[in-house]
Amino acid sequence: MTSPARAEDTRKNEAEPLSLRNQILDVAPINSMPYIGPPLPHSYIPSPQAEDPEAVVNVGPAMVYCPLTTRQEWDNIVSSTKSGVALTGTAAMGKVGPVIGRVDIGEDDNSYFFRVSLPGVARDQNSFSCDMDPDGKVKIIGVTTTGENIVCKNSQVFRMQSKNLCPPGHFSITFQLPGPVNSLQFSGAFGADGILEGSVAKG
Repeated sequence: MTSPARAEDTRKNEAEPLSLRNQILDVAPINSMPYIGPPLPHSYIPSPQAEDPEAVVNVGPAMVYCPLTTRQEWDNIVSSTKSGVALTGTAAMGKVGPVIGRVDIGEDDNSYFFRVSLPGVARDQNSFSCDMDPDGKVKIIGVTTTGENIVCKNSQVFRMQSKNLCPPGHFSITFQLPGPVNSLQFSGAFGADGILEGSVAKG
């Protein structure tokens, strides 16, 4: 039989059970697809309400899907965001597998640094470009080479049973660095691991 003092001592050493009600889980979606069906009936669209300036809520990162727009409208949307990322073409199709277009941005006193996830993207100069505007807007244009139905390797022909990688085709990725840059002082490297790294001096 355990003494009351020993039982109390044992309880002190045990970890308190975790309460799942109080935990906040921050997870990325496994798969997300934009709605590409017919336009919704008017009754499904909520009517506009008067905005209460006190009710403005600052939300964290979000993913917004837009209907087809003109190039000018798209550029206006991207330029109005401080840290937005715009995907077009096959990069925006939301397929399961390695994600194209994930961006990390950092800075120090003199420059900005970024990394972009580009798995399965052709790295030759004819089909890939990374351009930068003086205002800090970065635009990447390229071609994905994965996701095809038939793959020819080493004189063999493979019919793909699963296609979870990004489908083949042209894409663009546009994002905004936190401030203006000196685009003449840009250095970048697109590694075999599918990560584009770039560093540019602040303007």
